[in-house]
Amino acid sequence: MLEITNLVVSYGVAPVLHEINLEVPEGKVVTLLGANGAGKSTTLKTISGLLTPISGDITLNGEKISGLSPEKIVRMGISHVPEGRQVFPGLTVEENLKMGAYVCYKPKYVNQRIDMVYELFPRLRERKKQLAGTMSGGEQQMLSIGRGLMNEPKLLMLDEPSLGLAPIIIDDIFAKIKEINALGTTILLIEQNANLALSVSDYAYMLSVGKIVMEGETSEIRENKNLLDVYLGGSH
Repeated sequence: MLEITNLVVSYGVAPVLHEINLEVPEGKVVTLLGANGAGKSTTLKTISGLLTPISGDITLNGEKISGLSPEKIVRMGISHVPEGRQVFPGLTVEENLKMGAYVCYKPKYVNQRIDMVYELFPRLRERKKQLAGTMSGGEQQMLSIGRGLMNEPKLLMLDEPSLGLAPIIIDDIFAKIKEINALGTTILLIEQNANLALSVSDYAYMLSVGKIVMEGETSEIRENKNLLDVYLGGSH
């Protein structure tokens, strides 16, 4: 589905990603692991068009998307749920969800997608008229993921969905990630907790200082404790 080839990205003159190659097959969950500053969020921002690569290609189902505007990339079927949730605090839950469907102009379809999100996250239905800024961190994360699902993405990209959440909420969020994938959505996941990420993933890549230093089936990555310690500093 998604293929990245020899991707180079920099902030100013400083290279951040160094000719990385990565593939996300349709229907799978792929995890991108790495310590802070490894280039994980930069990768997602480049895929979603927020950053423009210096060189290399990104394709979705064989069609080149690198260099396109974020709006066009969303229309092609990629949703990016950013780190830190970034909900619209002054809008209600339902208004936030509608913002996720801005590329769709059919009210009936939007309402169907909202109902789908409420089925997945019943707590959001209970709070649909509540301002997003007054919700707990876990509820905001549910809302952020729900908003990302509103345009029925082919690929859902999640950046640190467990960040700042209580363990019981994290377990719930990751159960929902598995459910979203089971319903047919391909997922590219960034997550500091390697064990947690690997528990829901099919394949994983390890980034270190902008380079992919390890990749493989999740069972293979889990067995390589020494490399996980080296590149994650024990954060797993």
